[in-house]
Amino acid sequence: MNPIAARAERAYLATCMSAIDDTLEELAAEFDMLGDWEERYRYVIELGRELAPLSETERSEANKVRGCASQVWLVTQPQSDGDLVFRGDSDAHIVRGLIAVLLRLYSGRRPEEILAFDAKAAFGKLGLAGALSAQRSNGLASMVARIRRDAEYAAA
Repeated sequence: MNPIAARAERAYLATCMSAIDDTLEELAAEFDMLGDWEERYRYVIELGRELAPLSETERSEANKVRGCASQVWLVTQPQSDGDLVFRGDSDAHIVRGLIAVLLRLYSGRRPEEILAFDAKAAFGKLGLAGALSAQRSNGLASMVARIRRDAEYAAA
């Protein structure tokens, strides 16, 4: 890649990372306004209630996320501009809320932005890493892995 194109790509990624980091900061501020984890769990569940439901067709084996104790489906919709839009659902309220958090962070982003984002650090910033059971943490990691896999596929 020539130096001008490389510099332009770095500038573009910096702008994208600024956008996803801004979203993370917004989420962190929302979580910080809440008191204890009981309130935060209620908020996460409320976020999940706002998700648009998936159709029965979208609740397919192909869209199922492996590694989650709950039933989780994730639909990836590549857009004509290269962005990836994600939609998801679960049969568990708290997991549905975690999907909503992931969608706020990842949906509508370019594959390169998704792949450059440190989800583990983000969950630490939100306090999710220490607040979730091991089983839910594994499920969250499986959802992120699926999003990253779809982004890798779209970037190729």
